[in-house]
Amino acid sequence: MDFRKTYYILPNLFTLSSVFCGFISISLSASGQGGADLYQAALAICFGFFFDTADGRVARLTKTQTDLGRDLDSLSDLITFGVAPALLVYKWGLTSFGRVGIFIAGLFVCAGALRLARFNVLSRREELAGQKKPGKYTLGLTIPLAASVLVLMVLVTHHTGAYRRISEGFVAGVVLVLSYLMVSRIRFRSFKDVRLTKKTVGVLLLAVACGVVVVSNGVSKAFVFLLLIMAYIVLGLMESMILLKRHLSEQRQLRQAQAEEPPPDEEVLRELGAFDVDGESGEPEAVGEGESSGGEPIGQRTKRA
Repeated sequence: MDFRKTYYILPNLFTLSSVFCGFISISLSASGQGGADLYQAALAICFGFFFDTADGRVARLTKTQTDLGRDLDSLSDLITFGVAPALLVYKWGLTSFGRVGIFIAGLFVCAGALRLARFNVLSRREELAGQKKPGKYTLGLTIPLAASVLVLMVLVTHHTGAYRRISEGFVAGVVLVLSYLMVSRIRFRSFKDVRLTKKTVGVLLLAVACGVVVVSNGVSKAFVFLLLIMAYIVLGLMESMILLKRHLSEQRQLRQAQAEEPPPDEEVLRELGAFDVDGESGEPEAVGEGESSGGEPIGQRTKRA
């Protein structure tokens, strides 16, 4: 038996484990009647984050990246980070809206499905174009990060000792904003091209030290992660605004440069002397009938030739 062939099963097992975590979260959210069940449903999605991160690492380490694994990963993300968080946030903070709450939660699932489908299409186009290095930015907010915001909101309110202290209107607004960010054309940093340099290690150590200090003062760990993700989203929005402003400035300069340039026909006529000005009248010199620009009849000039 060739055990090397079993290596292809390892990343798929991690992906299926993430699917199983999503199913556990869905079952707990559907049957849950209180904050404890919803808290356990949120924790199940957190375990799904772990398995979803591990399957890609295992596939790269064992060199078992396949099209099956990529499509399976997208289906897993739709269940664990699309359906499960949507049902969780509906049971947690959208039930009073009735059918409107179901519609808002469903928008999150639909936006996540569109985000995953677009990602697969762009990935295949990059492969056909011969691009092997990972991109510096991702188009739209990834579905795991969008789901993490909803999950961490549930965890933070649970650790504060209350079932829910956030208004339902605010929860609906957060779900709608996250749904838009997933299908938008806003570019967020992927951090896949980050290398271990002195600068990156220093920034990482500084972030870890700040997190340890904040946690030691009694702040919930979930709240720290929520702040980090919100900072990441704000960073992406700011970079997109800067890039858009730079693009508009370049387009404006290009239009000004095109407006200052003379038309091609006018430039040709100028070279032929059509705009030569008479010194006294200040007007272009007229050419009479049967005369050339030299002032002699065309017929005489032809005879002399």
